[in-house]
Amino acid sequence: MKYIWIILIFLFIDQAKAQQYNSDSWLSKPHGTVTVIPTVGERNSMLMSTFSLFPDWEFTYAIYTYNKDDDPRTDDGHSTSWYAKYMFWQNDEKNGGGSVKFGTGMFPGTIKGESSFDDAFNTYWVNFPFTFPFAHNKFSWDIMPGASVTRTYKPDDTTNALGFTYSTRLAYYPWDQIWSIVGEVFGTEGQVYAKPEYKIGLRWEPNQYATWALTYGQEFNGNEGAGVEFGVMIFTPQFACFGPCKN
Repeated sequence: MKYIWIILIFLFIDQAKAQQYNSDSWLSKPHGTVTVIPTVGERNSMLMSTFSLFPDWEFTYAIYTYNKDDDPRTDDGHSTSWYAKYMFWQNDEKNGGGSVKFGTGMFPGTIKGESSFDDAFNTYWVNFPFTFPFAHNKFSWDIMPGASVTRTYKPDDTTNALGFTYSTRLAYYPWDQIWSIVGEVFGTEGQVYAKPEYKIGLRWEPNQYATWALTYGQEFNGNEGAGVEFGVMIFTPQFACFGPCKN
C-alpha cells in the first residue's frame, strides 16, 4: 500500500513549502502576515498558526494529533508546540539567510515514545535554520542544527535529558520557482534519541498567498515514519501589526 502512495505523489504533480517538513528556511514572513497551516497525514495531523507581529519576528502555536492504530475514530494522543523565530540575516538577493528559533514542544518524529504526547513545557529547544541557494537558484538547501532538553524523558525519570536535533532539506526547481521536488532528513541524537527519518515530495507555490505540499516519509530503519501527508500554507495580507505594518 505504501508503494502505491509513493506513486500517487508523483502522479499528483498537476494538482499539489508546506510545514509538514521538519526543516525550516531562514525566512520570516512579512510584517503583519498571519500564516495558517493545516496538514493531514497517516501518522499525525497538524494545525499551525503563525503571527508576524514585529518585523523579522514570527510567533507560532501548533497542535499535533496522532494516529498510531490507523483508526481515525480513536484518540491516540496529541501534543502542542509554542515557539518564536527571529531572522537575523538575509542576503542581498533575499533568497537565503539565517534565523534562530526557540520554544517548547517538539515536532513529530524528533521525539518518540510517550514523551511525544506531553512534551510542551516539558521539552525546550533551540535551532538555527540557514538557507543557501546555488546553481542559479535551481537548488535551495536548508540546514537546521539545534538542541533540546527534556525535563522528564520517561514517566519515572526526573533527570533532564539532552538531545542534538538535526534537519536538512534540499529543494530542486527543475522548471521555474513554482514547482519543486523536495527531500529532507531529520532526527535526534543524544539522551533523547529519535530514529532518522526522511521525507520526499512535491511543493507547488502558485502565488504569494498559498503553498501546497504532498509528501511521503518513513524511518530509515523502522516503520513509524510519517507516511503520506498533504498540507497547505495560507498567507494573509499584512494586517496583524503592532504599530504600522512595514513592507
